[in-house]
Amino acid sequence: MDLTVLAYVVYLAISIGLTVWVARTLSRNGRIFLADVLHGNEKLADAVNHLLVVGFYLVNLGFVALYLGAEEEILTAREIFEALSVKLGVVLLVLGVMHLGNVWVLNKIRRRGMMEREQLPPVPPQGLSGQQGAWAKPAGA
Repeated sequence: MDLTVLAYVVYLAISIGLTVWVARTLSRNGRIFLADVLHGNEKLADAVNHLLVVGFYLVNLGFVALYLGAEEEILTAREIFEALSVKLGVVLLVLGVMHLGNVWVLNKIRRRGMMEREQLPPVPPQGLSGQQGAWAKPAGA
């Protein structure tokens, strides 16, 4: 077997495995976070979570596929490890950036939800406090 093809197979196996692992981790833990952000709406949290995971897969697997090609033919075992270390390092960096991007977006959504909750009064207005109408008439009038 050509060593370049072997490097491709190893690169794809590790990259796809890492992408699936990170996506599952984000999905499992992100669902809980989304349920809180979306005020306990479980169906909406599941839908948003699924959409985020699909987008994560599309971007990362697309990058892995685009980054597959080797610039030079690989002739030795050392060159396999060198090529794989560069390619997998870049894939790991992209996965990390995508993960941080997801967390940042979810945090923005969470903050917006918290601000909306803080703007609502904790108890609906019950009427005027003190003597009703006293503020409308000056004393002694």
